[in-house]
Amino acid sequence: MIIAGREAWTGRLLLILMMAVTLLPFLSLFVTALHPSGTYPAGLAWPDDPQWGNFPRAFKAANMGELLKSSVLIVLGVVPISILLGTMAGFAIGHLRVIGGRVIFLLFVLGLTLPFEGIITPLYYQVRDMGLLNTRWAIILPLIGLFMPFSVFWMRAHFVNMPGELSESARMDGANVWQLFRRIHVPLAMPAISSLGILLFLWTWNQFLLAIVLVDDPTKRTMSGALGAFQGQWGTDIPLLCAGSLLILTPTLVIFLIFQRHFVKALLQGSLKG
Repeated sequence: MIIAGREAWTGRLLLILMMAVTLLPFLSLFVTALHPSGTYPAGLAWPDDPQWGNFPRAFKAANMGELLKSSVLIVLGVVPISILLGTMAGFAIGHLRVIGGRVIFLLFVLGLTLPFEGIITPLYYQVRDMGLLNTRWAIILPLIGLFMPFSVFWMRAHFVNMPGELSESARMDGANVWQLFRRIHVPLAMPAISSLGILLFLWTWNQFLLAIVLVDDPTKRTMSGALGAFQGQWGTDIPLLCAGSLLILTPTLVIFLIFQRHFVKALLQGSLKG
């Protein structure tokens, strides 16, 4: 009992320590953003006169209305298509066990090792030859391809654990492959699909490298990608820069807090199935 109690307290202490390490940068950003414009705050000192107006100033200075619109359009172009293709491919490889599926799956796993930085130069020339530079398609199309390995890997992990008897019963009732997929397996896969959607949203919204390399117009980038232009213009105004960074982080935090139950449910479902 004493050992179990010590383990419980050690676990709680580690959790508190990890929480503090995680929240400390955000707390530093928030406190700095409240200091007068043009000052250089030291440490985590709370300002005598908090400048809450830095947030609307940063919103206007960074033209975040246009950036928000651009980010939403990019997310809508990337996430639904990636989920659809990843779910269909995962179903075919994991549940239908198509011929050559193992080799195809290994190729997708190999794609997980491909870093964005390693392909950015050839990707730039390919996008340029397609005439898509400085457009949102220069971000949308590469992200769909780059997200496919993980999307297929994630959905395959769900479908490979679905009992074959479920499909056999549906086939005996006259269901074809498409009906089997759309009416039976997709509803059962909603926790995995929703958690995949959360991850793809976060990765797309926070995409920085492709946005600054392939798109010159900040208003056509993601909000995170536009942070580079905002930093170049307001880099000497540290409080305003911190306020802009927090505004960019807010949508991802809100989305995760809203859908965290679906995300945790999918993770627990995968752990229970082994």
